[in-house]
Amino acid sequence: MDVWSRLELWRELALSCGLGTVQQAWEQSWRLLLLCGLCRLCFRYGRWSCLKHGVSAGAGVFALFLFFQLHALWVLLLCALSYLLLLLNQRSSSKGVILSLLLLLFLLTGELHFVEPATWSKIRGSQMVVAMKVISLAFDLDRGAVSSLPSPPQFLGYTLFVGSAVFGPWTSFSHYMSAAEGRPLSLGWFLACVWSLLKSLLCLVVSGCVAPYLFPLFVPISGGPLADRWLRAYENAVSFHFSNYFVGHLSESSSMLAGTGFTQDKEHTHWSMSVVKPLHVELPRSLVMVVTSWNIPMSQWLKTCERLQLSLCTCLFICLCFKSATTLGPFPAILVTYTASALLHGLSFHLGAVLLSLGFLTYTEHVLRKKLASIFSACVLSRPCASVCTHQHKKDVWVLAINLAFSFLAVLHLTYLGSMFDPGLSEGEEEGYAAAHTLQRWSELHWTSHWIILLNWAVSRLV
Repeated sequence: MDVWSRLELWRELALSCGLGTVQQAWEQSWRLLLLCGLCRLCFRYGRWSCLKHGVSAGAGVFALFLFFQLHALWVLLLCALSYLLLLLNQRSSSKGVILSLLLLLFLLTGELHFVEPATWSKIRGSQMVVAMKVISLAFDLDRGAVSSLPSPPQFLGYTLFVGSAVFGPWTSFSHYMSAAEGRPLSLGWFLACVWSLLKSLLCLVVSGCVAPYLFPLFVPISGGPLADRWLRAYENAVSFHFSNYFVGHLSESSSMLAGTGFTQDKEHTHWSMSVVKPLHVELPRSLVMVVTSWNIPMSQWLKTCERLQLSLCTCLFICLCFKSATTLGPFPAILVTYTASALLHGLSFHLGAVLLSLGFLTYTEHVLRKKLASIFSACVLSRPCASVCTHQHKKDVWVLAINLAFSFLAVLHLTYLGSMFDPGLSEGEEEGYAAAHTLQRWSELHWTSHWIILLNWAVSRLV
């Protein structure tokens, strides 16, 4: 195919797919953005706090019904149940643990018995955000970070906050209350919202119009049957990644538009919010950097809830967040943290398999690199070393080569783990991919990443 023919195909793809995708996304999101803007105006110019929280909750409810119709009632039921449980456990010093157990039991029951899988997958994100907010609030009450139980308007305004009701992200109660005070409107705030929105639309176009045609049209390479399978898997993984970036950047825009996502420096308010960092995922130093950059608020939430514990024997949950789980050792800490994330995402085999596999990969890579850094006194840790680190070798060629090799392995693992997220299987996206589909895709790639887990573990034990 000559250059002009390829350019013509790109032009047709941009017109037929790109513009249509952007138009469809705008038609579905402009009402949400308008509601966020109205909430921001109310936060700024409203005189009564009850009115501000009422508008926040009311706009959030309206947004939920716009996206989920009557299925939004499940989210409202979760909010009502959460506040009732907080009222009943006001005198308890373990509100976080109790709320974690009961709310996730509620989510499990709804997923298994009351709602169709396709419907539940649509509202799962909103349910998860509400559960995370309530659990973090309960732990804040336990440790005194929040002095008393919020009033009903405050609680509903927080849990149903329009900026995060549909797409997230999680934000703490104190950040919400600070946003409700109403910072001045500014050009910097508006430009930050627009920039995040533009990034989200660009990521959506890449996910739907570029990634599926990456190697046939944009990077015309091919190989044997095995190479073609890996190239196809990389396309699936990139498409899935950029769909996550789309949601992440859109949630940045909606949250900032509604009034959160700022830092106060003396008299200056700086508007900036990071939910995802695509470059840290697509060009990773390590899988540890991938995990923390994939969903930054989720990572912060897992570290904030110090004693998130659920009983596996009574309701099939085990959920200890990282800070308290570290008393068990690094491996159990990582294992239960990824288990917590998997359970919050629902009882889906493919998500659970991916997250638990990622946990093992992250741990074995971390241990191996830590030992290599100690043996060679080199900056080859999973995270970049501080400028004052004691390692003798920092930017030697062989140090850069080792870090580059681990970066390549991280890309390979992401391709392997994302291979089953096939954008052509609509039933998989709606109801969750079947276990057979996941195992088949990994089998086609000869279980490469799982073999590397064993290899990393063996090498780390030998050295």
